[in-house]
Amino acid sequence: MGWASKYSEKGLTSIIVPMDTIIAVDIGGTHIRAASYAPDNIEPIKQKKIATRATEPGGLERLTRVIEDVWPSGDSVAAIGLGSPGPLDPHTGYLLAPPNNPEWHNFPLAPSVEERFDVKTFLDNDANLAGLAEYRYGAGKGHHYVLYITVSTGIGGGVIIEDRLLQGHHGLAAELGHIIVDPNGPPCSCGYNGHLESFSSGPAIVKYVLGELESGARSVLKREDNLSARDVANAAQQGDALAIQAYHRAGEYLGIGVASLLHAFDPSIVIFGGGVSQVGSLLFDPFDVSLKRHVFHPRYLEGLVITRAELGDDAGLLGARALAEMKLSF
Repeated sequence: MGWASKYSEKGLTSIIVPMDTIIAVDIGGTHIRAASYAPDNIEPIKQKKIATRATEPGGLERLTRVIEDVWPSGDSVAAIGLGSPGPLDPHTGYLLAPPNNPEWHNFPLAPSVEERFDVKTFLDNDANLAGLAEYRYGAGKGHHYVLYITVSTGIGGGVIIEDRLLQGHHGLAAELGHIIVDPNGPPCSCGYNGHLESFSSGPAIVKYVLGELESGARSVLKREDNLSARDVANAAQQGDALAIQAYHRAGEYLGIGVASLLHAFDPSIVIFGGGVSQVGSLLFDPFDVSLKRHVFHPRYLEGLVITRAELGDDAGLLGARALAEMKLSF
């Protein structure tokens, strides 16, 4: 038996309590990953990955099987942590309307898993948990005010305030991709206009390029080539003006959005994850200029660390592990 940090109902305190093995599950659009962890160790005892097959029936059965596959032999399991795309309610463990999975709309996921295994089970948004993981084990270690932003197919994130994961009254806090940066902007994947995700996500970058091509812009990129954000990045790195403009626009609006988040949360570190963030200066040079132009007082930028996430694909699992450990100590 190991020891875990003790959390109050809303955050971390300095008391410690005993803890047994934890199982963590990361439910992604393509794969479900599960791992079991011994106390005080972030290297998994066992690990398993299966296809999510979200549009097919039997999702709960697939989930329970992958948990069974990583169940530790002869050891007691203290809790199960689940990370899933939202929207969801971490207070009740219900999925509300996960994308591409109609079977799990308004579905009691955590209660169902808890009933199956007779082990306390906790659920939270996967982006929140990636932020929690970076705070506990990655780039955010040692910081007490952390802003984590993932820029990928969508934009999400997690917020740590005074060592506490921000969840909100309904469990819907930190939907960072859905802050409004231009009410007259393009439609977001959620259907509403002008959200940060509609400007700076991978699909938004591609959509902008396709629109410009349709309007007659010249580029090495072609509308019929089934473009990805990576294709646009490659063209930009070869000097293509339209591709460069697409990333400049994404970085500009990312700076506007992050300036507003600095005003709201005043973090000491901003951590970027997700595939689009890996393009480096192509996105972050215009982001830096935009951020400095839109933050209303330079004090917000004094000592502010802006860096990349460190945990990669393991962030979801480690965040689910940290969630279970946190909740156990309530």
